[in-house]
Amino acid sequence: MAVIIDGKQISASVKDEVRKEVEQLNQQGICPCLAVVIVGDDPASRVYVNNKKKACAYTGMESREYALSGETSEEELLKLVEELNRDNSVNGILVQLPLPKQIDETKILHAISPAKDVDAFHPVNVGKIMVGDYDFLPCTPAGCMELIRSTGVSVEGKSCVVVGRSNIVGKPMAMLLLHANGTVTICHSKTRNLAEICRQADILIAAVGKAKMITGDMIKEGAVVIDVGMNRLPNGKLCGDVDFESAKEKAGFITPVPGGVGPMTIATLMKNTLTAAKVQHGLKELK
Repeated sequence: MAVIIDGKQISASVKDEVRKEVEQLNQQGICPCLAVVIVGDDPASRVYVNNKKKACAYTGMESREYALSGETSEEELLKLVEELNRDNSVNGILVQLPLPKQIDETKILHAISPAKDVDAFHPVNVGKIMVGDYDFLPCTPAGCMELIRSTGVSVEGKSCVVVGRSNIVGKPMAMLLLHANGTVTICHSKTRNLAEICRQADILIAAVGKAKMITGDMIKEGAVVIDVGMNRLPNGKLCGDVDFESAKEKAGFITPVPGGVGPMTIATLMKNTLTAAKVQHGLKELK
């Protein structure tokens, strides 16, 4: 029976560390500030934005919300991003995805200053992650690494399988595992013998967005299983990409959904905003 990795508890300790550092910055007259832009009224996006505001309040950071109409044009959003880039009192900028169809997400993400890109989606930050010389890490993959560390299992030399190849999770996740000296395989919709490859994994990351796709018979005995998926079943319940009930019988460690990766994503966002504030005030050398 697997040990359940408690993302809520681990994220709370990360936020407590951030809170201590924010208090120290406050004594120097610095208050880290995160600007969050939400366009339209997507209910899931609203929940995420509210959770980010709560985390800012807990860690002592300033949170500024810019709620724009779903009819907002790409030009108007670019103008706001440019204003926030120039505003020295704003340390981090986050544009909540998805955006309405009239707006090109890539253009918006590329418009955010790399120094304020606390999601680490800008090509400059993606390139830095590739070469292992970065200031920010994408929030979800960095949170996953924190959860793996909490188990006491070293990534070094381990067989690591990432199911999913998105720019937001799959690809950067593979890079972070590689930087930690794991031997990494990336699987996707065209992968043959997926079950067989998963069964070889000492560390298995599921980030494909398909409910209960990874079943217990695809998991190596004693493996660390990190479930990034967040899917809603017809009955309204949330579940991950891993079939938790069958997987927990085989895994050594496993994250639940909800309460696993989700809280870590927000804790890492707080960490990134703190780092941005330190860099912008010359308190941390740029790499």
